[in-house]
Amino acid sequence: MAAERYVYDFDELSDGGRDLLGGKGTGLAEMTQLGIPVPAGFTITTDACRAYMANPGGLPDGLADEVEQHLGVLEEKTGKRFGDPDDPLLVSVRSGAAISMPGMMDTILNVGLNDVSVQGLARATDNERFAQDCYRRLIEMYGETVDGVHNDRFDAERESPADAIERLKGTYRDSTGRDFPQDPREQLRHAIVAVFESWQSPRAQAYRHMYEIPDDLGTAVNIVQMVFGNKGESSGTGVAFTRDPSTGEQGLYGEFLANAQGEDVVAGIRTPEPLANMREKLPRAFEQLLETMRRLEEHYRDMQDIEFTVEDNDLYLLQTRSAKRTAAAAVKAAVDMVDEGLITREEAVARIDPQQLDQLLHPMLDPTAEWEVAAKGLNASPGAASGKVVLDADTAEQRGRAGEKVILVRWETTPDDIHGLIHAAGVLTAHGGMTSHAAVVARGMGKPCVAGCDGLSIDFERKEIAIGGQTLAEGDVLTIDGGTGAVIVGAVPLVPPQVNDDLETILGWGDEHRRLAVRANADTPEDAAKARDFGAEGIGLCRTEHMFMAEDRLPVVREMILADDEHGRRTALDKLLPMQQGDFEGIFEAMAGLPVTIRLLDPPLHEFLPPLEQAKDERMRRRIKQLQEANPMLGTRGCRLGLQWPEVYEMQVRAIVRAARAVEERTGDAPLVEIMHPLVAFEEELRRLRELTVQVAEEEAPNVEYLCGTMIELPRACIRADEIAQHADFFSFGTNDLTQTALGFSRDDAEGKFLTFYLEDGVLERNPFETLDQSGVGELMRIGVERGRTTKPKLKLGICGEHGGEPKSVAFCHELGLDYVSCSPFRVPLARLAAAQAALAEAGSPAYAAAGG
Repeated sequence: MAAERYVYDFDELSDGGRDLLGGKGTGLAEMTQLGIPVPAGFTITTDACRAYMANPGGLPDGLADEVEQHLGVLEEKTGKRFGDPDDPLLVSVRSGAAISMPGMMDTILNVGLNDVSVQGLARATDNERFAQDCYRRLIEMYGETVDGVHNDRFDAERESPADAIERLKGTYRDSTGRDFPQDPREQLRHAIVAVFESWQSPRAQAYRHMYEIPDDLGTAVNIVQMVFGNKGESSGTGVAFTRDPSTGEQGLYGEFLANAQGEDVVAGIRTPEPLANMREKLPRAFEQLLETMRRLEEHYRDMQDIEFTVEDNDLYLLQTRSAKRTAAAAVKAAVDMVDEGLITREEAVARIDPQQLDQLLHPMLDPTAEWEVAAKGLNASPGAASGKVVLDADTAEQRGRAGEKVILVRWETTPDDIHGLIHAAGVLTAHGGMTSHAAVVARGMGKPCVAGCDGLSIDFERKEIAIGGQTLAEGDVLTIDGGTGAVIVGAVPLVPPQVNDDLETILGWGDEHRRLAVRANADTPEDAAKARDFGAEGIGLCRTEHMFMAEDRLPVVREMILADDEHGRRTALDKLLPMQQGDFEGIFEAMAGLPVTIRLLDPPLHEFLPPLEQAKDERMRRRIKQLQEANPMLGTRGCRLGLQWPEVYEMQVRAIVRAARAVEERTGDAPLVEIMHPLVAFEEELRRLRELTVQVAEEEAPNVEYLCGTMIELPRACIRADEIAQHADFFSFGTNDLTQTALGFSRDDAEGKFLTFYLEDGVLERNPFETLDQSGVGELMRIGVERGRTTKPKLKLGICGEHGGEPKSVAFCHELGLDYVSCSPFRVPLARLAAAQAALAEAGSPAYAAAGG
């Protein structure tokens, strides 16, 4: 049996693709095949990483021999020898997972240098400063990545390579208890292990959790011949995008640093120059770069993020990948690429990440408000945010988790700050450019970011920042606008944006393929109008209890609850009836021609009363005690309340029917009314409530048409759906409560207690209240669908829990054969896109693949 192969040269073809070679390795191999200038090198596969993780401590059997063999091939191609004391071959050791994780794993440059060969490199290049700079960088990066010698310990020496090497070696010796390794092969072996280990670093794990990337993919390792951007003024390094990753506009976008190595740009340590400045400094390489960018975008038919180095005026590409981009850029680029003939409409719909669309609905600064810009930086990631200043990632995570809005303010962010970035409302940095770590990660998360703000200084000891002549303490409020780069002291009112034309175009193309209707959960005419603006095709859930909470209604509701008998309750309900009727009329008019599903009163009555300690009236206190339950979520609520106090549901049905009749008489359009009874578990419950509904409707307006149905939110309702369907015109799966009752989780208790541990410890992959538990709750739904339609083949089926706006859950609803999903108004565009992608995937079109390589 042949030994497993772990290493491929860049010019070798592999059937494993990016799953085997990682994104970076695949890009380097494909660029080599295209004849694009790429340094020679080879890739250690993700299989090797997985084998290492299964048995950590040493390289997998056979890997060292393969690396040695391919190192020999690399020496032949370059005409240099690894470890040569006079003109050494140097390599970079770079991570590269199948799914791009910018900055989350490690890179080491200039591997192979030692005390002897650094002198040989100086002689061979006639550039002693360059050689020493390379050795300084190796000791610095190797020390931090392999042995955990923290970079801050090197900051003081950063700008003095001529005499820094001995001090750096001393720091390494003090920290590790041993000398910096002089054997190039020892350096290479430890560097490979360090990159494997970086897959399990806290920052990489946090990033994978954020983007739901599986933990078992592993990373490839790329061993690449060094090309030097730090050789002098005819050399440099940079990052270029084929389109603007913030807006999607075509044009020159990127950054360049003369006489620098690649990590200098993305690390944010030096603020680079705009890419356009390269035209004058390195004109030949610049023209070659423009042509290469054009070729790569045409080849991949997608926006590319390119890393390049220029050595003595010669261009080399170190990486190309599908660019991380904002939602605005994603839709703009997709629409433009259809117009340019690069992709089809179906491909444009399939390649947008539905979750990203939330970004397009990010707040903006209120244009009618007044504010004064204290400083300006680079507009690195669009959107606006106000929040309290915090100066470290741990505090940002702690306060963000507690529900506070915070702005993370740093000199520059590093990958180790990822946990703080996740929980911050926005990011502000003093250093770094448009392609720095902070900018790239913020854009991917859809968080506002202002980078490279020269007017910002930070005093970590005093926990203060100075900006625009003002001093702010940690905890003071700051506002940033990532679209303009503005930084403002204090809070500025924010307003939601409108859906832009490019998004409307994409959603329109998707609607041509979508089978699932998309409705909205809306309780007011204003919410209903907003939902309709976003393309909702009806209301899937109108919660009548929210109407009871209004200031003018609550006293009447409490009067009804406190009543001693049915007569007293009916007296109070007679006062509520015209109020409810007015509410329904407003919603029916806002949704003219579209269905409106109204859920009758669902919560237990104690929710309308004050806490016991706040109740001063003895009658009120007595009633609160009478209504108290040990577990009200499973107590007297929903249809149970409707059967005990039928006069409540009678009033609501009467208000609905009167409102429908009034709107039809006023407008000529008959509302499409759906009356929904909550928390049904037994056939008899719905039989009685349907009888009540029909009787009241007949009394009020025999000509008003309506449907009568139920929420399916209890396991028994799913299992006995065939019986319940006899009395239902529709089912709507209430997946919030169905998840609680199926899993035995109290959401309030779970999310505050053990659920966080379950997610972090890997007991559960996803929060079941955010993404539908398809194998458990989803299986109950499948039973409900099959048995309900066995009784009534044309039974209308929908979902109205929060899962109705989550892409994976929407795809599952499509697969189940539901008729519609319903979600909050601002998630309607997301649900429309997810439903279109589900239909395209079913038809054989490519499913959505997350932009970002």
